[in-house]
Parts: sequence; C-alpha cells; structure tokens
Amino acid sequence: MKRVALLVQYDGSHYSGWQKQKNATTVQEILDRALVKITNHKVKTFAAGRTDAGVHASGQVVHFDADCVIPGNNYSDLLNSILPSTIRILESVEVKDSWHACYSAMYRHYRYVINNSKFPNLFINNWSWHRYQKVLDEVLMLSASKTMEGEHDFFAFQKSGSNRKNSITKIKNIDITRVEDLILIDIKATGFLYGMVRLIIGQLVLVGEKKLSPEIFTDRWVNKKKNDVKESAPAKGLCFVNAVYEKNVFKNINNNDFFPVFLIKGFS
Repeated sequence: MKRVALLVQYDGSHYSGWQKQKNATTVQEILDRALVKITNHKVKTFAAGRTDAGVHASGQVVHFDADCVIPGNNYSDLLNSILPSTIRILESVEVKDSWHACYSAMYRHYRYVINNSKFPNLFINNWSWHRYQKVLDEVLMLSASKTMEGEHDFFAFQKSGSNRKNSITKIKNIDITRVEDLILIDIKATGFLYGMVRLIIGQLVLVGEKKLSPEIFTDRWVNKKKNDVKESAPAKGLCFVNAVYEKNVFKNINNNDFFPVFLIKGFS
C-alpha cells in the first residue's frame, strides 16, 4: 500500500459539498469513482476540510491509500483525464504512511468574496456575493473581526446539526481587504465549525453596513448569543483556499495558483 496526497480544485456550485451523501452528488463521490477506475479497487479518501454545498475549493488537500504500482505523481494526469471539468487535480505526490490530510494540517484558510458594486458581474457571479445595498466599511469590519483572533468558544457561529463535542477553535488570523469593489475576507484557523465562516460573514456585513455595532457583534459571539445570529452569507462566495502543513508536500504549486488575486478594473 502507498499513500498519495492530492491537491484538488473544484467548483462547488455543481455539488452538494465534499462529503458523500445518500441522495446527492458530492465531490468525494465523483473523485472516489474515478480512483476506482484507475486503481481497480475501492479506496477511501480523506480531506483537509469538509466544504458545504455550493462552497468552492482552490486548494483542497486529499489523501488515500492504494495497492497499486502507479507512481504517486502520475495520479494527477490520470484523474484529470476522467474527472469532469468542475474538478481538477493540481498535483499528486506520494507521502509517508503517517501523514494525514486532515490531522497533519496546522491550519486551514478560507476566503469569502463580496462584490460591493452597484451592478452584478456575470464573470464572478458564481464565486462572490453581490451585496450592493450599501457601501461596506471594510475598515470597521476588520476592526470588529480582530476580536476573534486567538482560541475562543465560537458557539454563536455554529449551525445546528454539528456533531462536535465542543465549539472551541483557534483563529490564527483574519484579514479584510478591498480591491476596488471587491472585498476579500480571509480567515485562517486550526479548525472551522459547521457553517462558521458564513455566519461570521453575515454578521460582519451588518457591521460594514453600520446596522450592527462592533460592540454588539463581539457581545453576540463572546456571550454565545446564537439566537441573535440569524444572517448567513450565501455559499457561493466562500472558497477553501488551502491547508497548511509543517512541511509542504506539494512542490509545483505557488500561492497564486490557489486563488489568483482579483485585478478587475472598471468596477467603480
């Protein structure tokens, strides 16, 4: 048996999330079927993070064990030859048996994209939330978000249905930047609760529109006022950028390959 790691991109708008489900098409299901065709036996895939329905990934990390003579670096080309165009393997490498896509990761990076222009843009519509009612104050949003950095209980930002034992996780860094009318919200954390990022974004947008003060925003999550957190951002604006490990096993990819910086002119 050899363990192989994959760096995977997918357009989440076509799938009901990463994880297999009984009556829905998921990324894991499609990938597993392709691996069966290549290896001639059933394999079990493990991902660095479980994305929800409609959420994208620019650098999802997956591993599997295969009893097959195929070199690890050949899986990318073989899989891309049979996978749909909405799923691409950027790189494949053989890794140690002790390496795990999920448990070996130090933190994960999600990005949310908001189109704050007055007008929609068809070229980015499936990858952003068109929030145009008011001009968002990204400086105020960033100030409010910084209170979440560090290890905290984020119960207020967890959707119902989670099977986690607790809602404690550590946010490594939050950054909010504006590129003309696009607002990019980057959150890096050791782990994410079910629906966490979209609930955070929903609240931060209210802060940016000055419908919610930074103080009330902080009070809601610090004091676990889950019933007050009702707004959730749509899935299409969210992307699992990548997972970061102590030692990078992928050698042919740079950061710009994960999520190219938007340089769209003429929005204003």
